[in-house]
Amino acid sequence: MGSIRLDRIDKVYDNGFHAVKELSLSIEDGEFLVLVGPSGCGKSTALRMIAGLEEITGGQLWIADREVSELEPKHRDIAMVFQSYALYPHLSVRDNIAFPLKLRKVTKAEAQRRVEEAARILELTSELDKRPAQLSGGQRQRVAMGRAIVRQPSVFLMDEPLSNLDAKLRVQMRAEISALQRSLGTTTVYVTHDQVEAMTMGTRVAVLSKGSLQQVDTPQRLYDAPANLFVATFIGSPQMNALSGTVELADGGARVRLGEQVLELPPEILDTRPGLAEYDGRDVVVGIRPESMEDLADGGRTGAVLTGEVLLREGLGSEVLLHVRLPVRSVAAGDGGSPAVSSEGSVTVIARVSPSSESSTGSFAQLHVDTGQLHFFDPLTGSSIARVDQQQHPAG
Repeated sequence: MGSIRLDRIDKVYDNGFHAVKELSLSIEDGEFLVLVGPSGCGKSTALRMIAGLEEITGGQLWIADREVSELEPKHRDIAMVFQSYALYPHLSVRDNIAFPLKLRKVTKAEAQRRVEEAARILELTSELDKRPAQLSGGQRQRVAMGRAIVRQPSVFLMDEPLSNLDAKLRVQMRAEISALQRSLGTTTVYVTHDQVEAMTMGTRVAVLSKGSLQQVDTPQRLYDAPANLFVATFIGSPQMNALSGTVELADGGARVRLGEQVLELPPEILDTRPGLAEYDGRDVVVGIRPESMEDLADGGRTGAVLTGEVLLREGLGSEVLLHVRLPVRSVAAGDGGSPAVSSEGSVTVIARVSPSSESSTGSFAQLHVDTGQLHFFDPLTGSSIARVDQQQHPAG
Protein backbone atom coordinates (compact mmCIF):
# COMPACT_ATOMS: atom_id res chain seq x y z
CA MET A 1 0.00 0.00 0.00
CA GLY A 2 1.31 3.45 -0.91
CA SER A 3 -1.25 5.84 0.51
CA ILE A 4 0.02 9.16 1.91
CA ARG A 5 -1.56 11.41 4.50
CA LEU A 6 -0.35 14.87 5.42
CA ASP A 7 -1.99 16.09 8.62
CA ARG A 8 -1.52 19.86 9.14
CA ILE A 9 2.10 19.77 7.97
CA ASP A 10 4.10 22.92 8.68
CA LYS A 11 7.54 24.11 7.61
CA VAL A 12 9.09 27.15 9.26
CA TYR A 13 12.76 27.89 8.57
CA ASP A 14 15.20 29.25 11.14
CA ASN A 15 14.86 32.75 9.66
CA GLY A 16 11.12 32.67 10.38
CA PHE A 17 9.97 32.07 6.80
CA HIS A 18 6.76 30.01 6.84
CA ALA A 19 7.14 27.93 3.67
CA VAL A 20 4.26 25.46 4.17
CA LYS A 21 1.23 26.26 6.31
CA GLU A 22 -0.83 23.46 7.87
CA LEU A 23 -0.99 21.42 4.68
CA SER A 24 -3.47 18.54 4.88
CA LEU A 25 -3.79 16.07 2.00
CA SER A 26 -4.91 12.48 1.63
CA ILE A 27 -3.41 10.66 -1.37
CA GLU A 28 -4.87 7.28 -2.21
CA ASP A 29 -2.87 4.19 -3.05
CA GLY A 30 -2.06 4.23 -6.78
CA GLU A 31 -3.10 7.85 -7.27
CA PHE A 32 -1.19 10.39 -9.38
CA LEU A 33 -1.37 13.67 -7.46
CA VAL A 34 0.21 16.85 -8.84
CA LEU A 35 1.31 19.74 -6.63
CA VAL A 36 1.21 22.91 -8.71
CA GLY A 37 1.70 26.60 -8.08
CA PRO A 38 4.02 29.51 -8.87
CA SER A 39 7.65 29.64 -7.79
CA GLY A 40 8.00 29.93 -4.02
CA CYS A 41 4.55 28.53 -3.21
CA GLY A 42 5.95 25.66 -1.11
CA LYS A 43 5.28 22.72 -3.45
CA SER A 44 8.89 21.45 -3.61
CA THR A 45 9.29 21.97 0.13
CA ALA A 46 6.19 19.84 0.72
CA LEU A 47 7.58 17.10 -1.53
CA ARG A 48 10.93 17.18 0.25
CA MET A 49 9.17 16.80 3.59
CA ILE A 50 7.41 13.69 2.27
CA ALA A 51 10.81 12.39 1.12
CA GLY A 52 12.46 13.18 4.46
CA LEU A 53 14.88 15.68 2.91
CA GLU A 54 13.33 18.55 4.87
CA GLU A 55 12.52 18.41 8.58
CA ILE A 56 8.83 18.76 9.42
CA THR A 57 8.23 21.66 11.79
CA GLY A 58 4.71 20.66 12.78
CA GLY A 59 2.03 18.10 11.95
CA GLN A 60 2.26 14.43 11.04
CA LEU A 61 3.11 12.49 7.89
CA TRP A 62 1.86 8.99 7.17
CA ILE A 63 2.97 6.67 4.34
CA ALA A 64 1.23 3.32 3.91
CA ASP A 65 -0.51 3.70 7.29
CA ARG A 66 2.84 4.22 9.03
CA GLU A 67 3.76 7.47 10.79
CA VAL A 68 7.11 8.48 9.24
CA SER A 69 7.60 12.11 10.32
CA GLU A 70 10.84 11.30 12.13
CA LEU A 71 12.14 8.53 9.87
CA GLU A 72 15.18 8.93 7.62
CA PRO A 73 14.53 8.91 3.84
CA LYS A 74 15.92 5.38 3.39
CA HIS A 75 13.28 4.02 5.76
CA ARG A 76 10.28 5.62 4.04
CA ASP A 77 10.04 3.26 1.04
CA ILE A 78 10.04 6.09 -1.49
CA ALA A 79 11.99 6.80 -4.69
CA MET A 80 12.60 10.33 -5.92
CA VAL A 81 13.21 11.72 -9.41
CA PHE A 82 14.77 15.18 -9.43
CA GLN A 83 14.89 18.07 -11.89
CA SER A 84 18.53 17.25 -12.58
CA TYR A 85 19.12 13.71 -13.83
CA ALA A 86 21.86 13.16 -11.22
CA LEU A 87 23.45 10.36 -13.25
CA TYR A 88 27.00 9.13 -12.74
CA PRO A 89 28.84 10.09 -15.95
CA HIS A 90 31.49 7.35 -15.59
CA LEU A 91 28.92 4.55 -15.25
CA SER A 92 26.94 2.87 -18.01
CA VAL A 93 23.17 3.18 -18.21
CA ARG A 94 22.96 -0.34 -16.82
CA ASP A 95 25.09 0.51 -13.79
CA ASN A 96 23.31 3.82 -13.22
CA ILE A 97 19.95 2.06 -13.06
CA ALA A 98 21.34 -0.71 -10.86
CA PHE A 99 23.12 1.64 -8.44
CA PRO A 100 20.40 1.76 -5.72
CA LEU A 101 20.17 -2.04 -5.83
CA LYS A 102 23.91 -2.30 -5.25
CA LEU A 103 23.54 -0.12 -2.14
CA ARG A 104 20.80 -2.41 -0.91
CA LYS A 105 22.96 -5.48 -1.56
CA VAL A 106 20.37 -7.07 -3.87
CA THR A 107 21.71 -10.26 -5.47
CA LYS A 108 23.37 -9.87 -8.85
CA ALA A 109 20.79 -12.06 -10.60
CA GLU A 110 17.84 -10.16 -9.11
CA ALA A 111 19.44 -6.80 -9.89
CA GLN A 112 19.99 -7.85 -13.50
CA ARG A 113 16.38 -8.97 -13.79
CA ARG A 114 15.04 -5.67 -12.42
CA VAL A 115 17.34 -3.55 -14.59
CA GLU A 116 16.37 -5.42 -17.75
CA GLU A 117 12.68 -5.16 -16.90
CA ALA A 118 12.95 -1.41 -16.25
CA ALA A 119 14.91 -0.96 -19.49
CA ARG A 120 12.22 -2.84 -21.39
CA ILE A 121 9.44 -0.67 -19.93
CA LEU A 122 11.37 2.53 -20.68
CA GLU A 123 12.64 1.42 -24.12
CA LEU A 124 16.27 1.63 -23.00
CA THR A 125 17.36 -1.92 -23.74
CA SER A 126 19.59 -0.90 -26.66
CA GLU A 127 21.17 1.88 -24.58
CA LEU A 128 22.20 -0.14 -21.52
CA ASP A 129 25.92 -0.17 -22.33
CA LYS A 130 26.15 3.53 -23.23
CA ARG A 131 27.29 6.36 -20.96
CA PRO A 132 24.96 9.27 -20.05
CA ALA A 133 26.90 11.65 -22.32
CA GLN A 134 25.85 9.55 -25.32
CA LEU A 135 22.14 9.95 -24.57
CA SER A 136 19.56 12.61 -25.39
CA GLY A 137 17.88 14.60 -22.62
CA GLY A 138 14.79 12.45 -22.82
CA GLN A 139 16.81 9.25 -22.59
CA ARG A 140 18.69 10.55 -19.55
CA GLN A 141 15.40 11.28 -17.83
CA ARG A 142 14.28 7.73 -18.63
CA VAL A 143 17.44 6.43 -16.96
CA ALA A 144 16.61 8.48 -13.87
CA MET A 145 13.11 6.99 -13.96
CA GLY A 146 14.56 3.51 -14.33
CA ARG A 147 16.71 4.00 -11.26
CA ALA A 148 13.53 4.79 -9.31
CA ILE A 149 11.54 1.92 -10.80
CA VAL A 150 14.03 -0.82 -9.88
CA ARG A 151 13.69 0.04 -6.21
CA GLN A 152 10.02 -1.02 -6.40
CA PRO A 153 8.97 1.62 -3.84
CA SER A 154 5.55 2.30 -2.39
CA VAL A 155 5.72 5.92 -3.58
CA PHE A 156 7.33 7.85 -6.44
CA LEU A 157 8.16 11.51 -5.75
CA MET A 158 8.97 13.67 -8.79
CA ASP A 159 10.26 17.23 -8.50
CA GLU A 160 9.98 19.15 -11.81
CA PRO A 161 11.48 16.18 -13.73
CA LEU A 162 10.80 17.64 -17.19
CA SER A 163 11.89 21.25 -16.69
CA ASN A 164 15.28 20.71 -18.39
CA LEU A 165 13.72 19.39 -21.61
CA ASP A 166 12.63 21.33 -24.68
CA ALA A 167 8.92 21.93 -25.31
CA LYS A 168 8.39 19.06 -27.77
CA LEU A 169 10.19 16.53 -25.59
CA ARG A 170 8.28 17.69 -22.50
CA VAL A 171 4.98 16.86 -24.22
CA GLN A 172 6.29 13.41 -25.19
CA MET A 173 7.74 12.66 -21.76
CA ARG A 174 4.68 13.73 -19.80
CA ALA A 175 2.60 11.27 -21.85
CA GLU A 176 5.18 8.55 -21.21
CA ILE A 177 5.32 9.23 -17.46
CA SER A 178 1.52 9.18 -17.23
CA ALA A 179 1.34 5.86 -19.09
CA LEU A 180 4.13 4.42 -16.96
CA GLN A 181 2.42 5.41 -13.73
CA ARG A 182 -0.85 3.83 -14.86
CA SER A 183 0.88 0.57 -15.79
CA LEU A 184 2.87 0.34 -12.55
CA GLY A 185 0.06 1.57 -10.30
CA THR A 186 2.55 3.19 -7.94
CA THR A 187 1.37 6.16 -5.87
CA THR A 188 3.00 9.26 -7.38
CA VAL A 189 3.35 12.83 -6.14
CA TYR A 190 4.53 15.13 -8.93
CA VAL A 191 5.62 18.76 -8.51
CA THR A 192 5.45 21.29 -11.35
CA HIS A 193 4.93 25.02 -11.89
CA ASP A 194 3.42 24.29 -15.32
CA GLN A 195 -0.37 24.23 -15.03
CA VAL A 196 -0.74 22.56 -18.46
CA GLU A 197 1.51 19.74 -17.24
CA ALA A 198 -0.55 19.49 -14.07
CA MET A 199 -3.87 19.38 -15.90
CA THR A 200 -2.79 16.71 -18.39
CA MET A 201 -1.05 14.37 -15.93
CA GLY A 202 -2.75 14.40 -12.56
CA THR A 203 -5.59 12.21 -11.34
CA ARG A 204 -6.07 15.09 -8.95
CA VAL A 205 -4.29 18.43 -8.73
CA ALA A 206 -3.49 20.38 -5.54
CA VAL A 207 -2.99 24.12 -6.09
CA LEU A 208 -0.74 25.96 -3.64
CA SER A 209 -0.11 29.67 -3.10
CA LYS A 210 2.15 31.25 -0.47
CA GLY A 211 2.47 27.92 1.33
CA SER A 212 -1.27 27.35 1.66
CA LEU A 213 -3.47 24.82 -0.12
CA GLN A 214 -6.04 26.65 -2.24
CA GLN A 215 -7.95 23.71 -3.72
CA VAL A 216 -7.50 20.04 -4.58
CA ASP A 217 -9.72 18.32 -7.11
CA THR A 218 -9.76 16.67 -10.50
CA PRO A 219 -8.27 18.79 -13.30
CA GLN A 220 -11.66 19.38 -14.93
CA ARG A 221 -13.35 20.49 -11.72
CA LEU A 222 -10.50 22.88 -10.97
CA TYR A 223 -11.17 24.44 -14.35
CA ASP A 224 -14.96 24.42 -14.15
CA ALA A 225 -15.41 25.24 -10.46
CA PRO A 226 -12.39 27.11 -9.07
CA ALA A 227 -12.64 27.77 -5.34
CA ASN A 228 -11.22 31.28 -5.57
CA LEU A 229 -9.78 33.85 -7.93
CA PHE A 230 -6.22 32.56 -7.57
CA VAL A 231 -7.16 29.07 -8.77
CA ALA A 232 -9.38 30.53 -11.51
CA THR A 233 -6.62 32.66 -13.01
CA PHE A 234 -3.83 30.13 -12.46
CA ILE A 235 -5.58 27.19 -14.10
CA GLY A 236 -6.19 27.71 -17.81
CA SER A 237 -4.14 29.03 -20.72
CA PRO A 238 -4.70 31.79 -21.68
CA GLN A 239 -5.79 32.59 -18.16
CA MET A 240 -9.27 33.66 -17.16
CA ASN A 241 -10.06 37.35 -17.70
CA ALA A 242 -10.98 39.03 -14.38
CA LEU A 243 -12.98 42.28 -14.43
CA SER A 244 -14.45 44.50 -11.71
CA GLY A 245 -18.20 45.02 -11.97
CA THR A 246 -21.33 45.94 -10.01
CA VAL A 247 -24.38 43.70 -9.66
CA GLU A 248 -27.78 45.25 -10.38
CA LEU A 249 -31.03 43.35 -9.69
CA ALA A 250 -34.35 44.51 -11.11
CA ASP A 251 -37.69 43.01 -12.21
CA GLY A 252 -36.59 39.50 -11.31
CA GLY A 253 -33.55 39.73 -13.54
CA ALA A 254 -29.90 40.65 -13.05
CA ARG A 255 -27.06 42.35 -14.83
CA VAL A 256 -23.49 43.34 -14.16
CA ARG A 257 -22.28 46.83 -14.95
CA LEU A 258 -18.68 46.82 -16.17
CA GLY A 259 -17.74 50.47 -16.33
CA GLU A 260 -19.53 51.93 -19.36
CA GLN A 261 -20.77 48.53 -20.56
CA VAL A 262 -23.39 46.15 -19.20
CA LEU A 263 -23.72 42.37 -19.28
CA GLU A 264 -27.34 41.20 -19.11
CA LEU A 265 -27.43 37.93 -17.19
CA PRO A 266 -29.74 34.98 -18.03
CA PRO A 267 -33.07 34.85 -16.15
CA GLU A 268 -32.11 31.70 -14.26
CA ILE A 269 -28.91 33.22 -12.88
CA LEU A 270 -30.32 33.72 -9.36
CA ASP A 271 -31.57 30.12 -9.32
CA THR A 272 -28.17 28.70 -10.23
CA ARG A 273 -26.22 31.26 -8.15
CA PRO A 274 -28.49 32.30 -5.27
CA GLY A 275 -25.52 33.81 -3.46
CA LEU A 276 -25.33 36.52 -6.13
CA ALA A 277 -28.51 38.13 -4.73
CA GLU A 278 -26.53 39.25 -1.69
CA TYR A 279 -24.38 41.43 -3.95
CA ASP A 280 -27.16 43.66 -5.28
CA GLY A 281 -25.64 47.12 -5.65
CA ARG A 282 -22.23 45.80 -4.63
CA ASP A 283 -19.04 45.08 -6.54
CA VAL A 284 -18.05 41.60 -7.68
CA VAL A 285 -15.19 40.16 -9.69
CA VAL A 286 -16.42 38.74 -12.99
CA GLY A 287 -14.38 35.93 -14.53
CA ILE A 288 -14.63 35.24 -18.26
CA ARG A 289 -12.77 32.36 -19.89
CA PRO A 290 -11.29 33.26 -23.32
CA GLU A 291 -13.39 30.56 -25.00
CA SER A 292 -16.58 32.08 -23.50
CA MET A 293 -16.31 34.98 -25.96
CA GLU A 294 -16.80 34.98 -29.72
CA ASP A 295 -16.48 37.60 -32.42
CA LEU A 296 -19.94 38.97 -33.16
CA ALA A 297 -18.85 39.94 -36.68
CA ASP A 298 -18.04 36.28 -37.32
CA GLY A 299 -21.67 35.25 -37.08
CA GLY A 300 -21.76 35.17 -33.31
CA ARG A 301 -25.05 35.27 -31.47
CA THR A 302 -26.64 38.47 -30.30
CA GLY A 303 -27.00 39.13 -26.59
CA ALA A 304 -24.47 40.23 -23.99
CA VAL A 305 -21.73 42.06 -25.86
CA LEU A 306 -18.49 43.79 -24.88
CA THR A 307 -16.91 46.25 -27.31
CA GLY A 308 -13.28 47.30 -27.45
CA GLU A 309 -10.22 47.99 -29.56
CA VAL A 310 -8.19 45.05 -30.85
CA LEU A 311 -4.62 45.58 -29.69
CA LEU A 312 -3.23 42.31 -31.05
CA ARG A 313 -4.41 39.43 -33.20
CA GLU A 314 -2.58 36.13 -32.69
CA GLY A 315 -3.30 33.55 -35.37
CA LEU A 316 -2.61 30.03 -34.13
CA GLY A 317 -3.96 28.07 -37.07
CA SER A 318 -6.89 26.32 -35.43
CA GLU A 319 -7.88 29.40 -33.43
CA VAL A 320 -7.24 33.12 -33.05
CA LEU A 321 -6.51 35.00 -29.83
CA LEU A 322 -7.81 38.57 -29.86
CA HIS A 323 -6.33 40.95 -27.28
CA VAL A 324 -9.06 43.53 -26.82
CA ARG A 325 -8.89 46.66 -24.65
CA LEU A 326 -12.10 47.34 -22.70
CA PRO A 327 -13.02 50.43 -20.62
CA VAL A 328 -13.22 48.33 -17.46
CA ARG A 329 -11.13 48.01 -14.30
CA SER A 330 -8.96 44.90 -14.15
CA VAL A 331 -8.54 42.50 -11.26
CA ALA A 332 -5.57 40.32 -10.33
CA ALA A 333 -5.40 37.52 -7.77
CA GLY A 334 -3.43 38.59 -4.72
CA ASP A 335 -2.02 36.50 -1.88
CA GLY A 336 -4.17 33.56 -0.91
CA GLY A 337 -6.65 34.19 -3.70
CA SER A 338 -7.82 37.63 -2.56
CA PRO A 339 -8.16 40.10 -5.45
CA ALA A 340 -6.35 43.33 -6.15
CA VAL A 341 -8.45 45.74 -8.25
CA SER A 342 -6.69 48.10 -10.63
CA SER A 343 -7.64 51.78 -10.49
CA GLU A 344 -6.96 52.12 -14.21
CA GLY A 345 -9.88 52.77 -16.53
CA SER A 346 -9.22 49.96 -19.01
CA VAL A 347 -8.17 46.35 -19.19
CA THR A 348 -7.04 44.04 -21.97
CA VAL A 349 -8.96 40.78 -22.25
CA ILE A 350 -8.11 37.78 -24.39
CA ALA A 351 -10.82 36.11 -26.46
CA ARG A 352 -10.34 32.75 -28.16
CA VAL A 353 -12.25 33.03 -31.44
CA SER A 354 -12.63 31.22 -34.75
CA PRO A 355 -9.82 31.58 -37.32
CA SER A 356 -12.47 32.92 -39.70
CA SER A 357 -12.71 36.06 -37.57
CA GLU A 358 -11.70 39.10 -39.61
CA SER A 359 -11.10 41.42 -36.64
CA SER A 360 -7.64 42.91 -37.03
CA THR A 361 -5.23 44.95 -34.95
CA GLY A 362 -6.49 48.52 -34.62
CA SER A 363 -10.12 47.70 -35.38
CA PHE A 364 -13.01 47.62 -32.92
CA ALA A 365 -14.45 44.23 -32.08
CA GLN A 366 -17.77 43.24 -30.53
CA LEU A 367 -17.38 40.18 -28.35
CA HIS A 368 -20.44 38.08 -27.58
CA VAL A 369 -20.16 36.75 -24.03
CA ASP A 370 -21.67 33.41 -23.02
CA THR A 371 -23.13 34.66 -19.73
CA GLY A 372 -24.07 31.14 -18.69
CA GLN A 373 -20.34 30.40 -18.37
CA LEU A 374 -19.39 33.44 -16.26
CA HIS A 375 -17.64 33.08 -12.92
CA PHE A 376 -18.19 35.43 -9.96
CA PHE A 377 -15.93 36.10 -6.99
CA ASP A 378 -16.15 38.11 -3.80
CA PRO A 379 -14.08 41.30 -4.23
CA LEU A 380 -12.68 41.18 -0.68
CA THR A 381 -11.86 37.50 -0.13
CA GLY A 382 -11.58 36.24 -3.71
CA SER A 383 -13.84 33.30 -2.84
CA SER A 384 -16.08 31.97 -5.58
CA ILE A 385 -19.79 32.79 -5.63
CA ALA A 386 -20.40 29.29 -6.86
CA ARG A 387 -23.19 27.66 -8.79
CA VAL A 388 -25.32 25.30 -6.71
CA ASP A 389 -24.16 22.37 -8.87
CA GLN A 390 -20.47 23.28 -8.54
CA GLN A 391 -19.64 23.19 -4.87
CA GLN A 392 -15.85 23.31 -4.52
CA HIS A 393 -13.53 21.15 -2.47
CA PRO A 394 -10.86 23.56 -1.21
CA ALA A 395 -8.95 20.91 0.73
CA GLY A 396 -8.34 17.20 0.41
